[in-house]
Amino acid sequence: MSSSNTPLATASATELACAVRAKSVSALDLADAAIARIEALDGPINAVVVRDFDRARDQARRVDQAVANGADLPLAGVPMTVKECFNIAGLPTTFGRESARHYRPTRDAAAVRRLKDAGAVILGKTNVAAGLADYQVDNPIYGRTRNPHDLARSPGGSSGGSAAALAAGMVPLELGGDAGGSIRIPAAFCGVYGHLSSFPLISLEGHGPPGGGIVVGRAWAAAGPMARTAADLELALKVLAGPEGRDAAAYRLALPAPRHDRLSGYRVFVLTRHPTAVADDEIVAAIDDLATALEKAGASVSRQSELLPSLADSQALVEKFAWTYKTGMIPDAPEPRATIKDYYDCLIAQEVLRREWDVFFRSFDLVIAPCYATAAFPPFPESNPWPGANRTLRVNGADVAFTPQTAWPLIAGMPHLPVTAAPIGRTRDGLPIGAQFIGPFLEDLTPIAFAGQVAAAFGITAQIAAPR
Repeated sequence: MSSSNTPLATASATELACAVRAKSVSALDLADAAIARIEALDGPINAVVVRDFDRARDQARRVDQAVANGADLPLAGVPMTVKECFNIAGLPTTFGRESARHYRPTRDAAAVRRLKDAGAVILGKTNVAAGLADYQVDNPIYGRTRNPHDLARSPGGSSGGSAAALAAGMVPLELGGDAGGSIRIPAAFCGVYGHLSSFPLISLEGHGPPGGGIVVGRAWAAAGPMARTAADLELALKVLAGPEGRDAAAYRLALPAPRHDRLSGYRVFVLTRHPTAVADDEIVAAIDDLATALEKAGASVSRQSELLPSLADSQALVEKFAWTYKTGMIPDAPEPRATIKDYYDCLIAQEVLRREWDVFFRSFDLVIAPCYATAAFPPFPESNPWPGANRTLRVNGADVAFTPQTAWPLIAGMPHLPVTAAPIGRTRDGLPIGAQFIGPFLEDLTPIAFAGQVAAAFGITAQIAAPR
């Protein structure tokens, strides 16, 4: 691999880092190539909204020097971007909120520092939904981001800029964040891979402007890598995961190995029906096709189990948590207002739910489910009306309410389970279809490995959009 023929649009982060360590290409050459693609392609997409190209080139030169001195950096020279909500010293962190337009942190987020220490070259930041609270990307600071596969459609949110940058071939690796689908839905909409980590696995220190909510974030959100291969998710996760701050004084991380090294070993539960949400027939058909292929490969596939926790109760708990937050923390919230006991009751119910999932995963290794009700939808004219009470989606020829469809990603979000979103097909209109592979708590390498094994067995790859 030379600097003149490096296939940046399709190469994996693993391949690029190997090439830099082997000195067959320089980190500076890769940075220049990625910058050139961003400048050439990003205009109509509007994914990379904060650009830090001069400092990135300086960082690339330092990586090249470190490699020359014998450093064995796992992400040596990999050009990447990060979601706008992660602090990078000197760059804006706004969450897409007008109130934070002028905030400039003086320190990198812990996750960003880990990436840099591993040799990654951070080119800038990608666009987000306003307040990180929508499945489309539009905000008063940076404007709207479009899906590279179809500029008339959403790339998903809130990590939509991240997925769009990957799908357009601008970078091979991204850092995103998720709670209610903010990594998984963009990955599905754009045909790339994304991983919601088990919630305490990656530090959220430096996630957002002052008041951005690291304490709330530990209960409600998690960080995770996004990439064009499952192997790159694993590579990045091992860089990002681990205790930070006071936790690092005592805790050490030892991620369990994947449960199986081949598809024939997996006990898979297929979940395509939900009591409060719907799914497009094309998405269900793609998951059914995958389930059939898995059975032929020797996997055990089930669709019913008394061990499955109540999805209706889980979603009701999501709604109660949201109510306690809105009425308990917002001064002018309407009555009735939540009490400390209401919030405590939510925490108890969440722990009960998590223990039910622990029992479930003694008999199953993975759950396969839709990431969302539809493939990428056309953007709505208003930005951030969360929870979108007046919106509707077209599903199977009928208009359905937008808000209940959050139930699909929150199957895993409420109990803090790790999930890998992976491409599994396309719609009749050529839009990517993704599925979420839900794994046992802290066994993040199992859904990642499963995604890689599915890709290898059935010839599935990330879907890179043609340049426009």
